[in-house]
This record gives sequence, structure tokens and C-alpha cells, in this order.
Amino acid sequence: MPRLLPFLSALFILSGCQLLPSETEGDDIAPGTVLLSAQHCLKEYIKDLRKIHFGPCLKVVSVNGQAPSVREDGFITLPISTPLRLETSCVYRHADGTPIPATVTTATFEVTSDTFTKAGKRWYLHPHKQARNVAGCEPTLAPSVYPTYGTH
Repeated sequence: MPRLLPFLSALFILSGCQLLPSETEGDDIAPGTVLLSAQHCLKEYIKDLRKIHFGPCLKVVSVNGQAPSVREDGFITLPISTPLRLETSCVYRHADGTPIPATVTTATFEVTSDTFTKAGKRWYLHPHKQARNVAGCEPTLAPSVYPTYGTH
């Protein structure tokens, strides 16, 4: 019996690991589609000031002229290899992160048939390439929640 105990312990540990969800399980991304963030805000930590700079926020307001269907997780399902026209709205934020209504601007982002060629991925449409020292709304697509450039 004492020799059986380590074996049973290892067996229980291994069977418990089998029950853990995989990284992609629950993503529920339909075949032939990608997920695009319906809304995304930029922020950047300013090391020398020890504070967070709240950059602009972007929201997708329409896909080909129609209001997007936003999933519970905040993403929009889009087909791959399909041209689409995304209308967006951007707003800048105060130092406390609240929106500045007077700064609302709009911009169009054109998705070409070459934009999304591989299904099953999550994408983020940023309001700009970086969080600081920018003006206007220049939607920038990235596979990451982080801005394309850091401001140094």
C-alpha cells in the first residue's frame, strides 16, 4: 500500500491537469472568422513620473454601415478575406481617465481582403500608434492590446 500512494497521487494530479481549460477553449471563434475589439483604450505608464497616462479610446460604431453585434467579451466577429468598412469614434481622456467629450472625432478603417487572412485570432483596433503626443483618430490594427509604439 505505501508504494501505491505516490502512484495514486501522481494519477490524481495528472487527471486534474487534464480538466484545466486550454488557452483557446472558450474563445468560441467560428471557423473562417476573427475577433476584433469593439472598443479599446490606450494607456502608457510614465516611469519617471510614476503615473499612468490615459491615451485616447476608440469604439467601432459601424461595420459596412450597420451597428456591430458585440459579443459578451467585447469583441466583434468578422469574416476573413473580406473587405469591410469600419466607422470608428475616438475620444481623448482626462488625467483621471474620464472622457473629454469635446475631443470626439471619427475615422474610417478599411479592411481589405488581405487584412485578416488567418482565422481564429483576436485583433485590436487602436485609436493611434501610441498613447502620448498624438492628435486625432488614426485607427491602427494590431494583434496586441499594447500600442504599436511607446513614447519615450
